[in-house]
Amino acid sequence: LTFTHSVASGDPFDSSVILWTRAVPKSLDGTTLLPDQSVPACVSYRVYTFPTLSGKPVSSGEAFTSYDVDWTVKVEATGLKPDTKYFFQFADCANVQTVSPVGMTRTIATAAKHVNGGDPLTFAVFSCSQYQSGWFNAYGFAARNTSADIFVHLGDYIYEYVQGGASIGRTVLGRELATIHDYRQRLNQYRTDASLVAAHAKAPWITDDHEVADNTWKAGSANSNDSASGCTWSPSGACFTDRKFAAIRAYHEWMPIRQVDASDKLRIWRNFKIGKLLDLTMLDTRVYDRDLTDQLNHCDVVVNSIAAFPNRSIMGLAQEKWLYDTISRSQERGAVWRVIGQQIVFSQLNFGGSFDLVRPSADAWDGYRANRGRVLDHLYRNKIKNTVILSGDSHANWVSDLAHPNDTVTYNPKTGAGSIGVEFAGTAVTSPSAFGAWITPAAANNISRQLVAINSDLQWSEASYRGFFTLTIDSETLNATYYAMNNISFANLDGFASANFVVSNGENKLSRPVAGGVVKASVLKDV
Repeated sequence: LTFTHSVASGDPFDSSVILWTRAVPKSLDGTTLLPDQSVPACVSYRVYTFPTLSGKPVSSGEAFTSYDVDWTVKVEATGLKPDTKYFFQFADCANVQTVSPVGMTRTIATAAKHVNGGDPLTFAVFSCSQYQSGWFNAYGFAARNTSADIFVHLGDYIYEYVQGGASIGRTVLGRELATIHDYRQRLNQYRTDASLVAAHAKAPWITDDHEVADNTWKAGSANSNDSASGCTWSPSGACFTDRKFAAIRAYHEWMPIRQVDASDKLRIWRNFKIGKLLDLTMLDTRVYDRDLTDQLNHCDVVVNSIAAFPNRSIMGLAQEKWLYDTISRSQERGAVWRVIGQQIVFSQLNFGGSFDLVRPSADAWDGYRANRGRVLDHLYRNKIKNTVILSGDSHANWVSDLAHPNDTVTYNPKTGAGSIGVEFAGTAVTSPSAFGAWITPAAANNISRQLVAINSDLQWSEASYRGFFTLTIDSETLNATYYAMNNISFANLDGFASANFVVSNGENKLSRPVAGGVVKASVLKDV
């Protein structure tokens, strides 16, 4: 066997974690013939408390893989101690000297205990990594230059497109994705990026958003919908539902994610109780039960005309009810923070019509205004404290207080009084800026300056740099640090911290002065 894509781990619980690798049979000695694809391969795994892998393993076992699952291996390492770091390795059952690289992982704290005895917990948060748009330097920077305990990914882990990339040596293989072979091939290629490999081996990941296609909703995407004409978009003739299930299958093969509900294979919305410190609630605002969204701007006028309809939902009624119950129970059980991870910008972004580079997105929560209103109403009505929403998708950074849109009566943009929480929305790992591909910082800042002026709850906007952000959380404060990569046209670890924001326990707003009054990229609201 050969371990072609190193190792990964994910979805940590207090006593178990998912471990992942890919073990492909080698060609027979002296030949180029592939082994019999009908014969499964056996892989063993061992988990240790020391990086030297010394002593008796605390968890071990064997698993079989085969051509049917693209030679991927996913196992649940059980019997682990809560809130503990571990090291793991896979081996060929038939030749124990053939081993994978060593991976690092951890469990989370039990619901009744403090995390790390009160020490901060750090998340690194990413979204939107397009292979042909640049090198995944943000992953490598986070793995090597931050103390992140858990990596969180908020969607667009892969892209279905094939265009571009030649100028920087990053062209993708295959065609626009439609079949199980297409999705497996794309995931395979993405997972060869050295920075992504390092990040997966460094810490457990918690991911969301089945990677299907652009602007996905429950019955279609930007260019493939469940209709007679929608089945002719690709050479494969795949309809959207066929495409969706192929993508979901490949996603579960290649990602260290749990199957949440065996009777509901579409479901990835789930909750992680991390001691008394926080609940991390992961939503699916893309695939599960989302109503019609913008289709490559072909129907944005239609979607905007129905955006405020009370029966429109971005996640479906079942998931919506589950969300309200989950965050209410989180406060009832005494968790300090409620962190909600989801794919798209939650706060209203009014672009004012004064420039052409950016415009309102009917694909974000702005296309589901009544649904957003219900979420905010639940927070206000039940006095839910310390809610922080994480967002991706927009390829730009946005930091906002959470309040009802255009409400300057009960919400004060200067002091933050009246806010019910905070949103941290992150830029892309590599995907082009929402303000225009390769836009300069100066040009992007001019747009941001207008946006923070006309959006009452928006406190910072930045859209030139690609990057990520971290959340460092303890019982008193939540610190969000944004990182900017200087150049993604080649592999490097050249980046800097562009801004830092603080949220204090019980304040439900960004601490003032916002970002300490100083950022190293773009502009803050002028108050």
